[in-house]
Amino acid sequence: MKKKSVAIIGTNGLPGRYGGWDQLMNHLTENLRNDYQFIVYTSSYNAVPGLKEVNGAQLKIIKLKANGWQSVPYDIISLLHAAIKYDILLVLGTSGCIILPLIRLFKKKIILNPDGAEWKRGKWSKPVQSFLKLSERFGVKFSDTVIADNKVIQDYLFKTYSKESRVIAYGGDNAKYVPMSLETKSLYGIEEKQYAFKVCRIEPENNIDLILNAFSTTDMTLIIIGNWNFSAYGINLRGQYKNAKNLILLDPIYDQNQLDELRGNCSIYVHGHSVGGTNPSLVEAMNLGLFCVVYDVDYNRETTENEALYFKTSDDLKKIVLELKQQVISPDIYRAKMAEIAKRRYKWSIITSEYSKTFE
Repeated sequence: MKKKSVAIIGTNGLPGRYGGWDQLMNHLTENLRNDYQFIVYTSSYNAVPGLKEVNGAQLKIIKLKANGWQSVPYDIISLLHAAIKYDILLVLGTSGCIILPLIRLFKKKIILNPDGAEWKRGKWSKPVQSFLKLSERFGVKFSDTVIADNKVIQDYLFKTYSKESRVIAYGGDNAKYVPMSLETKSLYGIEEKQYAFKVCRIEPENNIDLILNAFSTTDMTLIIIGNWNFSAYGINLRGQYKNAKNLILLDPIYDQNQLDELRGNCSIYVHGHSVGGTNPSLVEAMNLGLFCVVYDVDYNRETTENEALYFKTSDDLKKIVLELKQQVISPDIYRAKMAEIAKRRYKWSIITSEYSKTFE
């Protein structure tokens, strides 16, 4: 029996190097390759020369960037090509969904994961926000199935568009514990369980300024990994705090082993995201059983089942750091809770099984 074809549209494509959608594609194509024929639309800016397939998935190279303004024609071209040739269209993100009324005419199954209300992000101008919101509306209305990665997103979609959706989060068990080497200790001047850690995009909605302000008034070392040179926000913050002896502000690290080494041995994992749904870096930290200190918004409380420690201000975060040092807080209790939730909800075997049910 011929396998159904599933086209994955809207990402940088494979090989997946970083981020939640990268890991989603990696695990869908690996775990479900015997059940479906995957086709992954891949930006030429991400593609490896000569590479035609990954995990048995065929790569369709589009000579545009998958991010910024080019994401709109990138998605539209991918959608048109996929609608002609393949059975199921899995659309990740809403940039090109303005064309879905036309795509519906091809009578293919359209599954949309709109992510976490992309139009709300502070980096977009008002006209871009308006376009992205319209594209989200079209995407939700004209898709056969909508996947929300968080119950709060599900509630938003129903309240805004009267559309039912399925909640499927992300896995995090791709993150592995790596013992800290002597070289790493020497390089950064750190010891296991003696520093805080964060990895993210350097954007205002991730509250980097709040976090840096809090830690700059403590003596605990904080390591933040991110794209500092990508925006004026990041460049200015790095310049402001470059002389703080306890702040280590690193550029992106794409070596998973090195990233897991720094992340897995921290005493505090700081999660400052305020926009979006279930954030992949948070569920990875939970899978590692880290002591998660999390920005207080409904998305994050849903992800952690109200079992983490939460902060809203710099003073809140500073208080948690000081109480940890004074042993007022017992971090092992929170680590155990995060690991239990992750084992129950955020395993890739669970996530890919739910996607398989959606394809059927």
